[in-house]
Amino acid sequence: MEIRSVGVVGLGTMGAGIAQVALEAGFEVVGREVNAELGEKARGRIEHFLTRKVEKGQLESTARDGMAGRLHVTTELDDLAGCDLVIEAVLEEPGLKREVFGALNGILRPDAILATNTSALPVTEIAAASGRPERVVGLHFFNPAPLMPLVEVVRTELTDDDVYETAFDFAGRLGKTPIRCHDTPGFVVNRVLIPLLNDCIRVLDEARVTPEDLDAGMQGGARWPMGPCALVDLVGIDIHVHASEALYEALREPRMAPPARLVRMQQAGLLGRKSGRGFYRYDD
Repeated sequence: MEIRSVGVVGLGTMGAGIAQVALEAGFEVVGREVNAELGEKARGRIEHFLTRKVEKGQLESTARDGMAGRLHVTTELDDLAGCDLVIEAVLEEPGLKREVFGALNGILRPDAILATNTSALPVTEIAAASGRPERVVGLHFFNPAPLMPLVEVVRTELTDDDVYETAFDFAGRLGKTPIRCHDTPGFVVNRVLIPLLNDCIRVLDEARVTPEDLDAGMQGGARWPMGPCALVDLVGIDIHVHASEALYEALREPRMAPPARLVRMQQAGLLGRKSGRGFYRYDD
């Protein structure tokens, strides 16, 4: 099948970013939020970033207006009934994701494709609630979705081959770099990155090094484009802790467990860029 219209359930940071990417690629987009206020806030965020592209000369104003006209924001799941592909981007809570998939099963056409943007939860478990697991894939975008080029396209044992190839092609049509992977804990990137970042954070206390020096060391000595502390701040400390917990629960490898320092920061509301303070302070 050909993907023409895309639904996005959940228009937080990730969902709004995915919606923006789909708009820029020429798709009709229906974004669903739980209330009108959150939906309009997401619309404003998307239009703001599109306008920034116009100001930088990366986008024509007429193209921006066309993209804004193809964005339809709703509070009703029923409004996604005509979508060819629906991407779930709600909170990383298994029960909530299964609830969304179960509800969509009674709304979408039989040939529609369902995708989850989960970064660490089992796609197979989420797909089971859909009533159509053969039409479910993982499409793991990275934050921020408009800027990060990678999309992990995740298949389960039950994913239909044609569905998987359509999803893989869709990620390419977004201008992304898709990679193929199976439904294993952490997929590819997080399976490698999360324990590595956890090791870096533990070094802060064990080696009594500052975040600034640790970041400078990994950038200057390992050629990382961004230091580990700055990266965790960008991702969100709460998100990193949640993903670490999910990987540890699945694998029981000590390196997967979130460092105590990160857990304390999460409890204190020091979540990184989005809260204005994490390992660093942010004024913008």
